[in-house]
Amino acid sequence: MARDQVRRQANGLDVAAVSEKVAEAAVRERETAERLRGNGSFYAFDMDRERLAVIWLAKHAEWRRVRDLMTAAGWSVYEPERDAQGSVWAREREERSAGALASHAGLGEQRGEEADELRAEVWLSSASSRLVRVVAGRTGLRPSEILAQLAERIVVSEDGTVSVPPFTPSL
Repeated sequence: MARDQVRRQANGLDVAAVSEKVAEAAVRERETAERLRGNGSFYAFDMDRERLAVIWLAKHAEWRRVRDLMTAAGWSVYEPERDAQGSVWAREREERSAGALASHAGLGEQRGEEADELRAEVWLSSASSRLVRVVAGRTGLRPSEILAQLAERIVVSEDGTVSVPPFTPSL
């Protein structure tokens, strides 16, 4: 995130302006590190101190990288598309973001499907349990499959009574 912010902010800046950003980031990094060790809040609102300190550490490192790249390459202004390493990182971040969004969407679909499902652990009396096991043994189904087929056939009448019409369990 810090890299992307620096690349956007550095676009079109000359080496002197980037050097000023390096100096500003160094000050912010030092201030956040000092406040991380202290107990005061950063601003009017209380922000996650560790997160802010890490952000400024990363921004400072990225501003230095951009400055050093511009100096070594002899660029008069920074152009993000010419920054091969920065472009690779930006693409990787976009791919991770797209993957996370796709994963999140898939999880949402799965949860939607699961919302209609019910998983239950059923404790039956010994007599009922024996009946279910006998039917399961005769049909080749597991006891849980017999109970699932029973549940699929439940009928609720207008007066609220629950019944299951006769049926033959099947594979």
